[in-house]
Amino acid sequence: MANGNFTQVTEFILTVSECPDPQIPLFFVFLVIYGLTVTGNLSIITLTSVDSHLQTAMYFFLQHLAIISLGNSTVIAPKMLVNFLVKKHTTSYYECATQLGGFLVFIVAEMLMLAMMAYDRCVAICHPLLYMAVVSRRTCFRLVSLTYLYSFCTSIVTSSSVFSMTCCSSNVMNHFYCDTIPLLALSCSDTSVPEAVIHISASTNLMFSLITVVASYFNIFLSILKIRSSEGQKRAFSTCASHMTAVSVFYGMLLFMYLQPQSNHSMGADKMASVFYTLVIPRLNPMIYSLRHKDVKAALKKFIRNPCCFLKSI
Repeated sequence: MANGNFTQVTEFILTVSECPDPQIPLFFVFLVIYGLTVTGNLSIITLTSVDSHLQTAMYFFLQHLAIISLGNSTVIAPKMLVNFLVKKHTTSYYECATQLGGFLVFIVAEMLMLAMMAYDRCVAICHPLLYMAVVSRRTCFRLVSLTYLYSFCTSIVTSSSVFSMTCCSSNVMNHFYCDTIPLLALSCSDTSVPEAVIHISASTNLMFSLITVVASYFNIFLSILKIRSSEGQKRAFSTCASHMTAVSVFYGMLLFMYLQPQSNHSMGADKMASVFYTLVIPRLNPMIYSLRHKDVKAALKKFIRNPCCFLKSI
């Protein structure tokens, strides 16, 4: 690869693992994870689309969280699985740019969707009488549409700034997919502008969504304390605990990845964090946010027992 403008690069070599040989055991492990992710999220998308009992605002947000989780893992997993089976782990320039753009769209959308879901639960628990007026179908549609539009614009700005750099002689990327930090590490030009764009975008999105989540759950916590029934408090705390666990892991990984200086990055640790929020968390989301709800489980059981009659009755 010749020195010069970054757009002259024709391909990158991804470091999927330390061993250059095909990794058959890892291929099957991640194939199972990806297969479960696709199955779980497609089940949620299907059930929330066809069951009339799941046409509420909460399940509308859950449906789009499943779409985002499926998209997030699909942008990363197929290429990674192929690389486990071949010795030369290459990706073309345009394939790399597309992967980075898609990844940024879904990761930003997931942050905002988690914030909307937290706010939805806050309104439902703290202001149940105003719930239908505050979280109407039209409002939900507008919020989700703005989420996708904003995520797409953020992706365009961030990926454009990253791919405007000048690259050095090495095209070996120490990561299993095209991400901002590994791409910055390949640059021999001044990366202050792309780094500033990444940090401003990441910190703004993270702080806005995180503050919304924390404020929503704080109000939920205060409302739960007002519940006189100890059984009701226990059930509410149990639901919030499972949600907050997934949210904490997701935000913790992103804070670790994107809000530290580039000089402090450990690529090995970054790879482990990336596995969690690109492959593991999308696998967990259907269980934590959807399949724990009795309405979803009832719809799933009805569909499994007689899918034809179930679809005809919708």
